[in-house]
Amino acid sequence: MKQSLDMRQGQSLVMTPQLQQAIKLLQLSNQELAEFVEAEIERNPLLNKAEENAESADQAEAPTRREQLSLDDTSGLGTARDQLDAPGEDVFEPGTGSDAAMPAEGSGPSATTDWSNATGGSFSGDDYDVTANMSTDISLQEHLHNQLNIAGFSAADRLIGARLIDETDEAGYLRASLADIAEALGADEANVEAVLAVCQGFEPTGVMARSIPECLTLQLKDRGRFDPAMEAMLANLDLVAKHDLKALADVCGVDKADLLDMLAELRQLSPKPGGGFSSDTSVAVAPDVFVRELPNGMFAVELNAETLPRVLMDKAYYAEVTAIPMRDQEKEFISECAANATWLIKSLDQRARTILKVASEIVRQQDAFFAHGVAHLRPLNLKQVADVIEMHESTVSRVTSNKYMATPRGFFELKYFFSASIPATGGGEAHSAEAVRHRIKMLIDGEQEDGVLSDDQIVEILTSYGIDIARRTVAKYRESLNIPSSVQRRRINRASA
Repeated sequence: MKQSLDMRQGQSLVMTPQLQQAIKLLQLSNQELAEFVEAEIERNPLLNKAEENAESADQAEAPTRREQLSLDDTSGLGTARDQLDAPGEDVFEPGTGSDAAMPAEGSGPSATTDWSNATGGSFSGDDYDVTANMSTDISLQEHLHNQLNIAGFSAADRLIGARLIDETDEAGYLRASLADIAEALGADEANVEAVLAVCQGFEPTGVMARSIPECLTLQLKDRGRFDPAMEAMLANLDLVAKHDLKALADVCGVDKADLLDMLAELRQLSPKPGGGFSSDTSVAVAPDVFVRELPNGMFAVELNAETLPRVLMDKAYYAEVTAIPMRDQEKEFISECAANATWLIKSLDQRARTILKVASEIVRQQDAFFAHGVAHLRPLNLKQVADVIEMHESTVSRVTSNKYMATPRGFFELKYFFSASIPATGGGEAHSAEAVRHRIKMLIDGEQEDGVLSDDQIVEILTSYGIDIARRTVAKYRESLNIPSSVQRRRINRASA
């Protein structure tokens, strides 16, 4: 064994921090992107958020028009190099020739975004009114705390009640065990149970139950309809789900007529008593792309400017700072801020153009869906789109994650348009799995006239349509649609007859 020096030449892909940031921006949703941009503005003194009627010189010179990009106007797409998964030559650096692909600050797809917050109301314990607070503007926890304030509890019991309410989820169920709550508060478990019994009398009825049977029991007791037969039914909800009326009648000790009445009454109850209240965690999803039909039958694709943050580099401030004598550390900091600001602006523009390019190709590939409906959805995979727009599959995958499209046919995630292909009989054009799933649903929805169809019968019908599909695939698609088996559907039909 001996040591020696050896020179070798090789190639490798280096992920620079700038390239990593560009890839990260590409897969962020519009809400996550807004948060990221706000954090960058706080961190970088050279970055400003462009607002309407801004007073700075750069913002005053920025064009105020909104660039509209559609399938009929793709002239602005050719100059942008969107291959975020490409090697180092595609990495933008300040002062390189790639600056030509970058439009002036404030123009192009990266238009201004306005963000606003919603505010809630307040409550005064002295003027509590249950009906006044029963609205979608109040959360379930607020509604329960309002009732707790007038329940007449002692200070200690009110503390226990507040903890029980905090452990109640948005559906209205108490998820923590009473033993854990008692231990955390240093209280007696029996006392916690007594406070819970009072809190379970709050509105909405059935709230703070620890299980579905307990929730339904509370609602039945409130209606005065809880008897041994109902208790037996709630103890055998699995038989209710299976629609096994014979076994259910035997367990409850009632005849068929009484059993049907009990089932009808059970359907009037709410398994989620907290569902009518607003959620603090619910977030409205804004579309990233709009698709609209043109008079000539074509479809135009436009970016949603409201979800595209527009940031500007304050060049006047940069020139002012660099003219001041600085230490080497300060010069390095300013240079780094300038490079990061330039790269962020270009990355945002690149992201917008890439989303538009992918969305436009999806609309082109799925034009039959937009024109005629889901039954005409074509099979599509990432590679088909990537090959046309000359990008890598991973780039297309990142673009379609957490991105949404508003169309004349509804609101869809971009990933919705990608589905597996089902072969056609006789070597014809393949069918989209989503379109086949839709056909199965339509066949089962029309069973009232034609009778209940077994999976084998559905296979025969689909084969007559030119769809080559196995019975197990039909069963898998049926289960994904939460449709019971043919045996269970027959029981449901007999019960409703």
